[in-house]
Amino acid sequence: MTVQETTPQEPFGARLRRAMDARGPLCVGIDPHASLLHAWGLEDDVAGLERFSRTVVDALADRVAVLKPQAAFFERFGSRGVAVLERTVAEARQAGALVVMDAKRGDIGSTMDAYAAAFLDPGSPLFSDALTVSPYLGFGALEPAVAAATANGCGLFVLALTSNPEGQEVQRAVREDGSTVAATVLRHLADRNAGAEPLGSFGAVVGATLGDLSAFDLAVNGPLLAPGIGAQGATPADLPAVFGGAVRNVVPSVSRGVLRHGPDTTGLRDSAISFADEVRSAVG
Repeated sequence: MTVQETTPQEPFGARLRRAMDARGPLCVGIDPHASLLHAWGLEDDVAGLERFSRTVVDALADRVAVLKPQAAFFERFGSRGVAVLERTVAEARQAGALVVMDAKRGDIGSTMDAYAAAFLDPGSPLFSDALTVSPYLGFGALEPAVAAATANGCGLFVLALTSNPEGQEVQRAVREDGSTVAATVLRHLADRNAGAEPLGSFGAVVGATLGDLSAFDLAVNGPLLAPGIGAQGATPADLPAVFGGAVRNVVPSVSRGVLRHGPDTTGLRDSAISFADEVRSAVG
């Protein structure tokens, strides 16, 4: 598959700010897990995967700000599933959505270089607008991804305060200087985004279900990808209490709450528009 981009783009943060202002602050996940395929009347195979992904892209890519395919649900089908992911990314971007690849990659040295090349190099068939990454081999180990994102107008969303209970044993652990690991990640992001306008390109993943986060400085001058809206229990009305003064930079992420309305195209669109309107109303 030929990828169009060969030169650096406008920074991701600027493109994201414009997309959210124009289309509404919402990210819809593309999570084709087996139970959802079956709920749509599809088989849990590559043909079902293809039909599911194309339906979501056709319904939403020209009207939502961000689409977020979860790489694992495509990779489980091997090379044929990855081929579907390549087409999904390309078609979503061509229709005007920003694509965040939810792959949560994190490694060191040449391996991190390779992950960056796979998702953040314009010559790659998986080239995406942004990538989720894990900082738990040390934030500095992400430097190849940071460099690639900077060079190619892409962004990163770094795991900081995730909604799964197991995450707390690492993210809220206290370092020798008295700061938590999550606070350290957020500080690194603020440093990377310093001076960026209208929004930095290096964001954090912060769960919308976590309640009061006033102990953490979420003002990183970058986007905050917030999973947990919809089926996981959080609502748009919860966002101001969770994110405080940083709420305008939140990118709420909903998957099942929208996808359960498929395969009907109108149902998918109406649900996404409703969520985006609720978020707009909640965050002002």
